[in-house]
Amino acid sequence: MAEIVNTTYNDDSIQTLEWNEHIRRRAGMYIGRLGNGDRQGDGIYVLLKEIVDNSIDEFSMGFGKRIDITIEDKTVSVRDFGRGIPLNKVVDATSKLNTGGKFDDTNFKKSVGMNGVGTKAVNAMSVDFYVASYREGQCSYARFSRGILLESAIVPSNEKNGTFIRFTPDEEMFNDFSFHMEYVESMVKNYSYLKKGLTLNLNGVAYKSENGLLDLVNENMSETPLYPLIHLEGEDIEIVLTHGNSYGENIATFVNGQNTRDGGTHLAAYREAIAKTFKDFFKKDYKPEDIRQGIVGAISIQIQEPIFEGQTKTKLGSTYMWEKQVKGADGTSSVDRGPTIRTYVNDFVTKNLNDYLHMHMDIVPTIEDKIKASQAEREEIAGVQKKSRERAKKTAVYNRKLRDCRYHFSDNKFPKGMEDLREKTSIFITEGDSASGTITKVRDANTQAVFSLRGKPINCFKESRKRVAENEELNLLINALGVEEDLEDLRYNNIIVATDADDDGMHIRMLVLTFIMKYYPELIRRGHVYILQTPLFRVHNKKMRRYCYSIEERDKAVKELKSGVEITRFKGLGEISSDEFVDFIGENMKLDTVKLSDEESISTIMEFYMGINTYERQHFIMDNLRSEKELEDVNI
Repeated sequence: MAEIVNTTYNDDSIQTLEWNEHIRRRAGMYIGRLGNGDRQGDGIYVLLKEIVDNSIDEFSMGFGKRIDITIEDKTVSVRDFGRGIPLNKVVDATSKLNTGGKFDDTNFKKSVGMNGVGTKAVNAMSVDFYVASYREGQCSYARFSRGILLESAIVPSNEKNGTFIRFTPDEEMFNDFSFHMEYVESMVKNYSYLKKGLTLNLNGVAYKSENGLLDLVNENMSETPLYPLIHLEGEDIEIVLTHGNSYGENIATFVNGQNTRDGGTHLAAYREAIAKTFKDFFKKDYKPEDIRQGIVGAISIQIQEPIFEGQTKTKLGSTYMWEKQVKGADGTSSVDRGPTIRTYVNDFVTKNLNDYLHMHMDIVPTIEDKIKASQAEREEIAGVQKKSRERAKKTAVYNRKLRDCRYHFSDNKFPKGMEDLREKTSIFITEGDSASGTITKVRDANTQAVFSLRGKPINCFKESRKRVAENEELNLLINALGVEEDLEDLRYNNIIVATDADDDGMHIRMLVLTFIMKYYPELIRRGHVYILQTPLFRVHNKKMRRYCYSIEERDKAVKELKSGVEITRFKGLGEISSDEFVDFIGENMKLDTVKLSDEESISTIMEFYMGINTYERQHFIMDNLRSEKELEDVNI
């Protein structure tokens, strides 16, 4: 029986929010998560991207060849030299929802932003927002704070045509935020690769590409390719591909200049087309996963009115190259559809890649040797993994390892009104029963799963793939993540390594990350892997209690709480009570993103951290390690 709650539901219960207040209260609907800038998908980067996207759209329509971006502390300025917003519509275009120039594809045929929301979201979430449009000797400007108009006017100007926007995100929403320039630089570089002829100046540094995606893949290759990069271009499509000896697939994807790091329909079509083309070319029934193993590449397509999954636009959901309502002479309407993205990409890749292979027969043996090697390894490993899982099931280990959650990232449909849960789906990788038990008690069973490791996993860097496949712990982890056959089947958006804050915990953390980095690096590149920060200390007296994540925070708390202070040093997650732990994995959860840029060499990183001990590594540890004595010493 449903619980009856005594509440008053009457006329006063119905609210109408102003546009800016709705955006501020429901920020997740517009920009995904908020955050403080530590993660690549945090809201402040979405705000920046929304503004730059508009300038990119101007360039795509043939107006303006330069965009100037300046970031000073917490304030962003973007100046383009396009057409400028129509002077009398500057206030409307930046403060009225569903108002914009991109609903009619005459002015913006292949734009990223189509829903009239982006700039308005930036306005509402900024403590200071200034916009100026320069057109034909006049300037129309407006200044807002949190979406509230403070002033506007049209005045004479000598500036070149274009738009200038300056905004400062609101710290009430983005708590103590800061822009990490490596994220911004990556975004700007991608724009330059995708828009040949466009110059983007970021804090005075110019970014410009002459060869498009070929430059992107060339500059980001962290290993020597097995054969020269294949670069193919069409009217609305550009692809690059080669093979390396690394595991997994590393394919960058873009739609209308937007970096779709979570892929979508165009990536699915590209992967399918690559496998089909090579299979048909060699006239052998090679498995798609063998063909794509170690592949490095990129795809960029241009489509009209793209549909993205979520406001952050990181995954393409469109089925067709274009799709729009058309009114007939008799007043009836119909839907005009272009080819499906799957058909368009497949046709382009099949013809052009096949032609390329026939014209460059010297690379063909190298490609087939790579496919055969991947096939032989997969077949050997598959049998080993199957035996390991069957053994685990017989010993009842299989079900004890994972405390699953109700909803999963790989699900295509979530309950109506609960779509945002997809981004919150998480799995905590813990060590031992104590820690996993603590987290299991206080987790959100809808979206948070817990996987318990037993002891230390194998050091994957030092062992063969077969030896790793025989490891029961890692086999069960692969199964829990759902990535046995395809990365697209990933069951959790956030993979969170949650180990103890002691030497053993740090070592286990490194072993887990080494496994993911070697065999599933794309999980890291797509921003799915995190390290859970838990407090090192509890500092309290009779009146107050503080949780501290560093020695500096501990010492500050000791001084502020003054007399009668007691300090507890947490070494293991199991030492933190369930009542306390609920705060550390909820909305205020502190996570460190595991970062791996495309240009970083995985083998070099693993050699340094997990290879033979070297003089350089010893000094790195000595310079960065704080001893247990240092953690425990404090003057009260």
